[in-house]
Amino acid sequence: MHIRQNALTAVLAMIVMTVLLGIAYPLAITGISQVAFPGNANGQQVKVGGRLVGSKLIGQQFADVVTGKNGKVELDKNGNPVTTPDPRYFQTRPSATTPPDNAAATTFSNLGPNNLTTEQEIAANIKAYLALERPYDPGLTAAKVPVDAADSSASGVDPDISVANARIQAHRIAAVRHLTLRTVDQLVATYTTGRSLGIFGEPGVNVLELNLALNRISGSR
Repeated sequence: MHIRQNALTAVLAMIVMTVLLGIAYPLAITGISQVAFPGNANGQQVKVGGRLVGSKLIGQQFADVVTGKNGKVELDKNGNPVTTPDPRYFQTRPSATTPPDNAAATTFSNLGPNNLTTEQEIAANIKAYLALERPYDPGLTAAKVPVDAADSSASGVDPDISVANARIQAHRIAAVRHLTLRTVDQLVATYTTGRSLGIFGEPGVNVLELNLALNRISGSR
C-alpha cells in the first residue's frame, strides 16, 4: 500500500508539473511575448510584398551560385553549392557555419588566436575581401581591412557589419549600381545603429535592411 501511494503521488506530481511547466507556462510566456514584444518573439522577420526575405537578427548570403562550363552547379568538398559574392550587394562578415550563414547550425571556429588554421582562415578572408573591394577602392590595403571583414563572428550568422566595413563596400556598390558614393554613404548612415544602451558594443549596419534599401532606389534582379 505504501509503495502504491508513493507511485500514485509521483504520477500525479509528474502530470501536474507537466501541465504547469510544459503547457501553461510556455503558453503564458508566448502570449506575453506576442503582446509585449511581437517583433522579437517572431524573430524580427522582414517581409517584402508579403514574402519573407529574411530576419534582422540573422545574417544571410548575398551571392551567386557558380556554374561550370557544362552548365552544372559547382559543389564543394561537402557537397554544397559553390557561391561567389554578388557585387551589387553589401556582404556580411565571414561565417564559420557550413554552408556560410547557416541559421540552422550556428557555430564559431572554436580555434585560438595562435592556431595555424585561424591564421590561414583570416589570411584567406583578407585576400578575398581585397579581391572584391580593391578594384573599386585602389587605396585599400590589408592593413585597412576591418576586423569584421577578416574574422568570423561568434554566432557565424551576424546580421551586422561595422561602419568601416560598410564604408569600404560602398565604393563597390556605388560603381556597380551607378549611384553616387554620397548616396550610398547616406544609406549606410541611415541603417547604422548605435551602441546598445549607448555604452555596449560598437555601432553596426544591418546588411539585409541596407540591401533592401538599395533595391528600392536602384532596383533588383
